[in-house]
Amino acid sequence: MTIARDRLNFAEYLKYIDGTDQRYELVNGELIPMSLGTGQHGAVIKFLERTLEVDIVEQEQDWIVLPALVGIRSPKGGRWDTCRIPDIVVMPREQWQSLQTCEAIIEINQPPPILVIEVVSESTKSTDYRSKRAEYSVLGILEYWVVDPLLNKITIFRLDDGWYESCEFMGDDIARSLTFPNLKLTANQVFGNLIR
Repeated sequence: MTIARDRLNFAEYLKYIDGTDQRYELVNGELIPMSLGTGQHGAVIKFLERTLEVDIVEQEQDWIVLPALVGIRSPKGGRWDTCRIPDIVVMPREQWQSLQTCEAIIEINQPPPILVIEVVSESTKSTDYRSKRAEYSVLGILEYWVVDPLLNKITIFRLDDGWYESCEFMGDDIARSLTFPNLKLTANQVFGNLIR
């Protein structure tokens, strides 16, 4: 759902306050309200956050996992008046610390995140599989996951020569990640651990 009002440029978006707690993505200058999501959606995000944090410690990487806390300025239709707020962003801790005194937005002149994950909901499935795939590839994000509770499927997109190649994982298939090579994660684990 788009909010009916004049288009905003990126600077206006960063200052926009409507007096509510509603969060918005900016897409081609239009405010798009972010829904709260189902309990399942939140449980998947929490499970992935915890799982990735453990693996980061085991890899001895200085990375941080951030659920819906970082915006990514993104191209859409040749314009830069788009800001996505992914369900999970993995980035170097140093880069996260550099955002402490400004808007938590990864700008176009900054290194892209290490990994971005979107958890599909009924209202975001087209955007997650298509629009964001195109936008994130232009930004040079090396790995992008679409975790789909509607289909019990994980799709990992890997950047190869400017385009994403995809691999789908269902059931007990181990989701192979170049970013997290030691991770032994299956779709059944992700979607089967939702009650905890």
